[in-house]
Amino acid sequence: MAWTWRYFGPDGDELEQGLPSESFTSRGDAESWLGENWQELTDGGVGRVALMEEDRKVYAMSLEPAE
Repeated sequence: MAWTWRYFGPDGDELEQGLPSESFTSRGDAESWLGENWQELTDGGVGRVALMEEDRKVYAMSLEPAE
């Protein structure tokens, strides 16, 4: 089972080019990786992420600060 992240810009468009394409063997590993790398992702223009289990979206969340 592969766990991956999909990245979206502030406008909702999916982003791929120049972003990490890590694959993880567990949900916990994927979430830990995001916790360690979210700032770099936002610096690269990512506004939202979605955690994927194979082709199924588990959840999505914003990386932008709450107002």
